[in-house]
Amino acid sequence: MKVLMFGWEYPPHITGGLGTACYGLVKGLAKQGINVILVVPRLWGGEDNKVAYLLDASEVELDERIVSYYYKEYFDKIKYYAIDSILIPYVSPQDFEKLLYSENIKGISHVDETVLRKKFKFSGKYGENLYAEVARYSLIAGVIARENPHDIIHAHDWLTYPAGIVAKEISKKPLIIHVHATEFDRSGENINQYVYNIEKIGMEAADRIITVSYHTRNIVINKYGINPDKVFTVHNAIDPYDIDKIRQNKGFPEKLVTFLGRITFQKGPDYFVEAAYKVYQKDQNIRFVMAGSGDMLNRMIRQVARYRMGHKFQFTGFLKGEDVYRLFLISDVYVMPSVSEPFGISPLEAMYSNVPVIISKQSGVSEVLKYAIKVDFWDIDALADAIYALTHYNGISNMFRKYGKQEVINMKWDNSAKKVIEIYKSAIGVKCFN
Repeated sequence: MKVLMFGWEYPPHITGGLGTACYGLVKGLAKQGINVILVVPRLWGGEDNKVAYLLDASEVELDERIVSYYYKEYFDKIKYYAIDSILIPYVSPQDFEKLLYSENIKGISHVDETVLRKKFKFSGKYGENLYAEVARYSLIAGVIARENPHDIIHAHDWLTYPAGIVAKEISKKPLIIHVHATEFDRSGENINQYVYNIEKIGMEAADRIITVSYHTRNIVINKYGINPDKVFTVHNAIDPYDIDKIRQNKGFPEKLVTFLGRITFQKGPDYFVEAAYKVYQKDQNIRFVMAGSGDMLNRMIRQVARYRMGHKFQFTGFLKGEDVYRLFLISDVYVMPSVSEPFGISPLEAMYSNVPVIISKQSGVSEVLKYAIKVDFWDIDALADAIYALTHYNGISNMFRKYGKQEVINMKWDNSAKKVIEIYKSAIGVKCFN
């Protein structure tokens, strides 16, 4: 079986869990004998091309016949704009304040000329031309689908749904979309209608939908009105890392409590700071670290300064690869207080590193973890109590370290890949929706 897969990023050049999950799944599929053609907007070098045939969309020349075949039919229905703000794949409502349908809004300009340019170099990032790149990527997908034989199409998250739709129109092969997050996870109820529309169109066009948790499956069914019969859940897993080769000294005697993730509304960084302050009031010999970047970073720095605990609180910026495990190896507790988390791979990485974890009940990963402390994201007192217990009572923390690692060792991408292959097979046996 040959899969034409559309992603947006690929390790080691990533900004979050989407690229990590894509890589893990591709490796799992390769072990099952599945041939994957993986397309990303741009390859930077250093990517692992042993498990998939990697295609750089920036090197594909736009075929004018594809444009004439599909552009008028599809893109006249969806407007795409270049905007003056910087976007990331999971954004807050504030990031989308300038994104409205009216062309009279200051700072918005139409980008047909950019999208239709014959040669186009993707930035491969989430910048001011994101929507133009999503549109252009979908047209490139038509060329790739026509020139690369495949049995099925697999598109990861909303940025690639238009690409998957165009590829399906060209090849008439079944389309699988993989929902790693929805607009309701990123923005709560104050959604961006443009992104929601792309998500809904992709879901309706797909022959099968894979969600990373039952939590996300319920959102797809109830918020987007999708038929439950074509929505399947495949939980994420962990890609084992050789942590024994890492040598990292803590450099201080205090216990270290860690937050690692995007510093955005979705991840609940403010609840972490509030809980940290409650713990700090009881024991000033504990340190805290917030690793990541996002639109709430400056606000969190000000909040820590306001509580006068900056000497016990460190902001590292975005970490990836081995640096993530370096941090976990000196951490005593990992906290993920997400407001709405489709899954959450970082708790698995922490547990693999022998770190006890506290996660929100509103996370998809809470569906599969037994040896993790689970609290409501908004319950700061419960979160603070859990942090205090894990940093003061060795019996509790040692239990979670021991059994937590045993639990995640069995969560392999090979198992997730087998479930995905069964979904592929069922889709191939179903007539495509046209």
